[in-house]
Amino acid sequence: MSPKIYQVLVLCTGNSARSIMAESIFNRLGSDRIRAYSAGSYPAGQVHPLTLELLQKSGHPVEGLRSKHWDEFSASGAPLMDFVVTVCDKAAGEPCPVWPGKPITAHWSFADPAAVEGTEVERRLAFDRVYREIARRVQLFLSLPIEKLDRLALQQHVNDIGNPGA
Repeated sequence: MSPKIYQVLVLCTGNSARSIMAESIFNRLGSDRIRAYSAGSYPAGQVHPLTLELLQKSGHPVEGLRSKHWDEFSASGAPLMDFVVTVCDKAAGEPCPVWPGKPITAHWSFADPAAVEGTEVERRLAFDRVYREIARRVQLFLSLPIEKLDRLALQQHVNDIGNPGA
């Protein structure tokens, strides 16, 4: 019997940087047990060019990555999510759709690299920093023995990942 593939939806407001990075990192690092998607409450309509550049430079495939609305994942026929993670404070505060299947939800806050103003170097450094922060939390998530934890323990662990200083 094949091991369960867990479905993860990563949400942000614009779905152009942080959530796209998380989707890519989850799919690359957890490819044998995770299928990740991303979406936004008010999608930007395109993936930020520095996001695509950074993902390519880091060895992630970028074909098919697109900015999409979260309604795609609450509609009939959408994949049933096991986990829904918000990665920006604004999206975490918005009323989300009711997700079929009652997924475990969590909030992992990251600064928005797309909002950084400054030199080209400063902007690229912001994207690099957020990428590393997301990768670290995804690695922590992937280290969890998901199939061995009950729902309450799993919820606590996923919340704890979002509170690295706690």
